[in-house]
Amino acid sequence: MLERVDDVSLVVLPDVLNPVVFRTGELLARAIADSHYAQPPTPPEGSPPPSALDMGTGSGIGAIFLAKRGYRVIGVDIDPEAVRCARLNVLLNRVESSVEIREGDLFGAVSGEQFHLVTFNPPYCRGTPERTYGRHWWSTDVMERFATGLPEVLAPGGRALVLLSTKGDEDGMLGALAAQRLDVEPVTRTDLGNEVITVYGVVAVSSGSRDA
Repeated sequence: MLERVDDVSLVVLPDVLNPVVFRTGELLARAIADSHYAQPPTPPEGSPPPSALDMGTGSGIGAIFLAKRGYRVIGVDIDPEAVRCARLNVLLNRVESSVEIREGDLFGAVSGEQFHLVTFNPPYCRGTPERTYGRHWWSTDVMERFATGLPEVLAPGGRALVLLSTKGDEDGMLGALAAQRLDVEPVTRTDLGNEVITVYGVVAVSSGSRDA
């Protein structure tokens, strides 16, 4: 299936979550494009562009929007079909010089690396997925593992954007982030009628980098 979000074209393979049909990928991409949390820091002269990590990249929509905002991006997904889909879309949108897609389970794919911005559209429902496709929505421990690993991959002053839904265990993820001394505030909120989607901005409490 071919989708389009603003000036980004996307080929969505059959087993990959469609970011437009299910809305969450599109909503996170628009937060990346518009939010002050996603504003890239200005690097010192002669330094490489700021770095971003798009966790659970799926179709690659978040990674592409991050690249268009000025980041050097790594996108990660545990699903090989999503990795293939994201790589196709990186080429389709001609951002291959700024985006690398890796296969892996959460932060295991970026061990020892740090990022100025991390984005995540997680499986926000609590439970065991019955089929492979169910991993898009259901997990027993991804939220806790993400929250535990996030502080180590944030560069000094780094931030995260995390999308959550009232259909899932929103309180569980917020509690897991708070347990790691991460400060959280809503950045954008969209009422879809049957659920409310919120993109939260996350910073380390001691970083002092939160905007007014």
